[in-house]
Amino acid sequence: MIRSSKLADERREAGSLECWLLHGTAGMAADWRDFAKCLAELKTGSRAVDLWRFLECEPMPIHKFGAAFNADAGDNARGTPKVLLGYSMGGRLALHALLENPHPWKAAVIVSAHPGLEDGKEREARRVADAEWATCALSLPWPDFLSAWDAQPALGAAFPRPPGASGALAMRRREIARSFVDWSLGAQQPLWERLRDISIPVLWVAGENDAKFLALARRAVEAMPRATLAIAPGAGHRVPWQARDWLAAETARFLASDQLPPAR
Repeated sequence: MIRSSKLADERREAGSLECWLLHGTAGMAADWRDFAKCLAELKTGSRAVDLWRFLECEPMPIHKFGAAFNADAGDNARGTPKVLLGYSMGGRLALHALLENPHPWKAAVIVSAHPGLEDGKEREARRVADAEWATCALSLPWPDFLSAWDAQPALGAAFPRPPGASGALAMRRREIARSFVDWSLGAQQPLWERLRDISIPVLWVAGENDAKFLALARRAVEAMPRATLAIAPGAGHRVPWQARDWLAAETARFLASDQLPPAR
């Protein structure tokens, strides 16, 4: 059974772990419903997080997200060990949470994420491009904005948004527009040199057909002390939906492995 918190997170209880799920750009907690159901069938609980609530009241630069998110996770603690799974933008936000010390996470799964652009000109170009997306999010008819976002070749196959998603997301268009500024890849300082400081077990996932992010994943895993690479067969960028059952099984297997600290 799905439980919705007052903050619009969605929870499924199962097993002895709770996997916090961070959605991507122009996404929402409900995007994870089918994946969360798969996890529950594999005895892994989940909490799909509404990331937009972190931008409701005021801007939040990406470098401040980790501390705010970890504090929120601590406020929601119920004694269940927590792990973190972030996709794309959510994966970048997850990295910032993992780089805070201390943090509450026992392990993490990072999917189709970018640790950061190292060239200043590339970062500036990305900020400009994302500022244009922010304008589109505020000014275009909402279905047209979502269609334009989903049609990007880099994202691959059509995104299976849940029923009613467009209307629910329209109410968050201000926060989504803000995310293109505050959480832009161009606004993010590169994290490559800091990846070695993430000491918990990490499963880094990329799609077999997502050449750019597969190369990033290989490099990231080499930089981390306890990271493992998993390649989603037949998938592009949107692994949680293009290879949902595979990712759920890999996540459950990883979280059941001996390398994780024992639950307390």
